[in-house]
Amino acid sequence: MTDIKPKDPLHGVTLEKLLTVLVENFGWPALAGQVNINCFKSDPSIKSSLKFLRRTPWARKEVETLYLDFVEGLLKPDMSSKSKRRSTSPASTPAAVKKASSAKPAADSPWNNHPLVKKNQADES
Repeated sequence: MTDIKPKDPLHGVTLEKLLTVLVENFGWPALAGQVNINCFKSDPSIKSSLKFLRRTPWARKEVETLYLDFVEGLLKPDMSSKSKRRSTSPASTPAAVKKASSAKPAADSPWNNHPLVKKNQADES
């Protein structure tokens, strides 16, 4: 038999096991601080959290990312801020942060007369 590792790091890990490991290592208050969902804040339980996470893909993804960070050593139980976690969305990475455009409207643009456009910006073009 060949010993092939699956590509999915969550292969074979049930949502219940994943959540149990996080609760045992972090506790409900720390989980609520990491993932802002009510089932971690108000009367938390494994059962209610599983029900919510199974129906809410974005929350499940957040919890799975938190678990992966913990397993890979990127997140330890004594870390309380999100700054050490990897991002789940590419838009929050520094390279993907969009900057405000400094482009000026064309001379014949209808935005030249718009009240929100700075007068000196319209005069310079």
